[in-house]
Amino acid sequence: MTVSGRVAAFCERYGLGVPILQAPMAGACPPELAVAVAEAGGMGAAGAVLDDAARIAAWVRRYREASSRPFQLNLWIPDAPAAGDAGEERSRRFLERFGAPGAPGGPLPAFDEQCEALLEASPTVISSIMGLFEPPMVERIHAAGIAWFACATTLEEALAAEDAGADAVVAQGFEAGGHRGTFDPVAAGSTGVGLVALVPQLADALDVPVVATGGVADGRGVAAALVLGASAVQVGTAFLRSPEAGIAESWSDGLAGAAPETSVLTRAYSGRPGRALPTPFVRAWAADDAPPPARYPVQRALVGQWRRGQAGGVGQVDPANQWAGQSARLARPDSARAITEEMWRSARELLGM
Repeated sequence: MTVSGRVAAFCERYGLGVPILQAPMAGACPPELAVAVAEAGGMGAAGAVLDDAARIAAWVRRYREASSRPFQLNLWIPDAPAAGDAGEERSRRFLERFGAPGAPGGPLPAFDEQCEALLEASPTVISSIMGLFEPPMVERIHAAGIAWFACATTLEEALAAEDAGADAVVAQGFEAGGHRGTFDPVAAGSTGVGLVALVPQLADALDVPVVATGGVADGRGVAAALVLGASAVQVGTAFLRSPEAGIAESWSDGLAGAAPETSVLTRAYSGRPGRALPTPFVRAWAADDAPPPARYPVQRALVGQWRRGQAGGVGQVDPANQWAGQSARLARPDSARAITEEMWRSARELLGM
């Protein structure tokens, strides 16, 4: 199928005007950002890993008050239970150099309750990362007329997702900002396939559409991904400097000055590897005297506790995880709607569509 044919089929299937999806960035995806992308013809999104059922419902309500266009809700697949974590105490002692901790936070929302909330919300797409939904959940998603998009970082993961019933596979290249979607938490720190190598492999091997994500930040990236075999792209870092994202000025300024080699993979924030700016806090965890961060979600909880211990949220621990893809410097402080429209205009020009 031609590029234009793939794009047209995907957009028709999901009610889109442009083949651009907003990445579901937990902690940086307010409804206003999703609405702006959707109203430009793309698909808005929310990453719900940290949200309980009430917060998921509230996000969806605010989104639907402003837009009737398609949107995506995303969940992490929980890691298999582990018996304790020998690294917790080491991480706790290391964090003491950053000040006094606050009160411990509550546990993560129950995954089953989150799944029920997503089904109740009935979005256009429910997506997964870090693994695959179990067959009963997949059956319920499809019975409700919802599509399931599964994130994959390797061909093996993508084939498993298609076999499990995914309607599309989100091919996450190593360039992507935020958490790595690798199914195996141990392999996530060493599995690194770039988007240019990953997308053609998946496009050749799968019968379902491929959505490319990782390093796509302007029309050139969109056009390249589509030529490589993707039917659409998913964009995250390129939207972070938009006013709708609402991130801190220090984070936005860091993105503006980040060369492709600037961002680093770190487990400092959550215990799961993710690509971020090398802030002093992140660099401290990479120093020779630093212990390995505790596993997820223990490290996430510890970092949250130290954040709560900082008056006004200001101190030596980053107030927010400063995620950054390798194309961060291309991010512009324009509205998300303008960014989406310009990406597709430029891509169409390059593709001769």
